[in-house]
Amino acid sequence: MYAVIFAAEINKLDKSYFDTAKRMRELAINKYGCTKFISVTEENKEISISYWKDKEQIKKWKKDKEHQEAQSIGKSKWYKNYSVQIVEVMHEYHSN
Repeated sequence: MYAVIFAAEINKLDKSYFDTAKRMRELAINKYGCTKFISVTEENKEISISYWKDKEQIKKWKKDKEHQEAQSIGKSKWYKNYSVQIVEVMHEYHSN
């Protein structure tokens, strides 16, 4: 399993951001096989973590035209800066 960690410093979020974020989550899960997508915003920071079965799914997601358009808007409007990490999940623990 792999995780994509997106961390950003927010510039300004508007209604179009929230509509786009919802659409991107749905697209990642329903079309590209993302198994879980978590996003948290606090003050001017955002972190999103999505989970994937393999790197091929992530590559296809990255190349999606609608996703690329959202990234372009994010760069120019919603975020001051951001970083993306792709990591392999080595172990997973749960409290239950």
